[in-house]
Amino acid sequence: MLLVVWLGRGFSAEGGGVRVGALREVAASFVVPGPAGVAIRDRLRVSDADAEVLTEVGVYLGSLAAGDLAERSRQGLGHDAAGWAVRKRSLTGRSSARWAGSITKATHDQWALARRGQAAHMAWLRGQIASIGARLARPLGAKADKRDGLVRGYGSRGEWHAKSRRLQTLKARLAVVEAEWAAGRVRVVRGGKRLANTRHHLQAAGLDEQAWRERWQAVRMFLTADGESGKRFGNETIRVTDTGRLSIKLPAPLARLANAPHGRYLLDAAVVFKHRGQEWRDRVTANRAVAYRIHHDPARGRWYVSASWQRAAAPTLPLEAALARGGVVGVDMNDDHLAAWQLDGHGDPVGEPQRFFYDLTASTQHRDAQIRHALTRLLHYARRCGAAAIAIEDLDFTDGTSREKHGRNKRFRRLISRFPTAKLKARLVSMATEQNIAIVAVDPAYTSRWGAQHWQKPLTTPQRTPSRHDAASIAIGRRALGHPIRRRTTPPPSHQSDGAGHRTAQARPDTRRREEPRPRIPGPRTRSVPPDRGVNAGNQNAQHRSGRSAEHESWQQDSRSVFRNGPPSRSAPPRIRAKIVSKSSSVTRNA
Repeated sequence: MLLVVWLGRGFSAEGGGVRVGALREVAASFVVPGPAGVAIRDRLRVSDADAEVLTEVGVYLGSLAAGDLAERSRQGLGHDAAGWAVRKRSLTGRSSARWAGSITKATHDQWALARRGQAAHMAWLRGQIASIGARLARPLGAKADKRDGLVRGYGSRGEWHAKSRRLQTLKARLAVVEAEWAAGRVRVVRGGKRLANTRHHLQAAGLDEQAWRERWQAVRMFLTADGESGKRFGNETIRVTDTGRLSIKLPAPLARLANAPHGRYLLDAAVVFKHRGQEWRDRVTANRAVAYRIHHDPARGRWYVSASWQRAAAPTLPLEAALARGGVVGVDMNDDHLAAWQLDGHGDPVGEPQRFFYDLTASTQHRDAQIRHALTRLLHYARRCGAAAIAIEDLDFTDGTSREKHGRNKRFRRLISRFPTAKLKARLVSMATEQNIAIVAVDPAYTSRWGAQHWQKPLTTPQRTPSRHDAASIAIGRRALGHPIRRRTTPPPSHQSDGAGHRTAQARPDTRRREEPRPRIPGPRTRSVPPDRGVNAGNQNAQHRSGRSAEHESWQQDSRSVFRNGPPSRSAPPRIRAKIVSKSSSVTRNA
């Protein structure tokens, strides 16, 4: 006896040895909110005198910031507003009130960032411990069983022993991190831990000691000032006028370097923000807050100034409003290209698939430029199509690079680790906001599998061979539009009734005229059908059925009209010729 139990999204058959697990729950699609801030940058073509002053001021303020961060780290969880005021008063006497405020605020942000990193590290350690422990509990060589939630066992005794030792190491690390978390102790390196470790491997990094010290000094300098609305040009500490003149407020011990009134130093270099320049100029003209940061790149020997400000939170469009204009462009993100396809409001693909390639094997700057170029071409394609929304997958590979999940497949783990999901989404959202294009994030469950199953083969033609990624872009777009990924509904049974069950997709209850027959399009549908045939297709009395009056009685012919146009052609199919001959014989007998 076979007992079938409905599980909502799958079947479980007991007694027959067949079981299909439930599908993964698909999350609802949503419109990604736009960026809340803007940052622009320009190169400062400073003179030698300006470079010396900026270096001296940056190094001095950097030493104050390092001491304040050490003091904040010692306070741990016992920090309060009174301790903050004490630190700020101490820094004010050695610099200025505004520099002290910027330094203490940067210290708090750095401490909070380290705290969040500590929490993420604890979560990662706990996940690794649970994963290794589950695999150690399984027999050697045991296969994974997703239906029962069982992971696979290790392949050999040596691997099992090595993983058991690693499990103890991870538990020891977790105990240390949990103790530091409870005590409020964080580990922060001003300048970066990677650059600090490079000091011990100068030959491998291709640097000498002097070059390393220049980089170390550059990243530890502090020349950052927060903006303040209502002040002149939005910032009193680092001021940039609407004409591009840059000046900084000097700390009290360095007031001897001033070349402008009120203890300020005016640089010879002019600032010209070409990107979003008009938006920045409107803010500084209205004395709205703008934060500035001056930094040095010793490898290129260049100075830069960055301006940033916050935007008013724009209301996020509802999903229906974002998809109501011109359909959507479904995008499948891959390791080397973006696969895109335009879909209309009904979920049907329009035009040809598009692929925007990029290369992620070179330096960081090269990868960044490649991503920007690919996203720019994607946005231009969406604007040419007239689509007002782009659908992407809400991917997250934070835990997908571990060996416990993908085994010895180093190539796949390396591919996932370099996949720029976060950078692609952040760049696409910020760039699409300027083009007034909404970004819709969809659940990535089964998009590649179902897209290839339902769309890859039907869209293949002698002139077009869509890939699996092109089919996945259609699945992503249809999920964003709220349509099922299946290409078409299941055809009706052979006897044209509901005996075999309803169709997989039917008209909605609010669809008008859903119970009426399909409207007849005037004119012949084929060359062999007259234009007036089928005009009464919706009238049941006009059908050729028993007990019904027929609309056309041309089948009741006499013997003289059977072969009115001559005998059946020998080129006709045998079944048609036999049918005509049998009909003529019956008519002759009745006559």
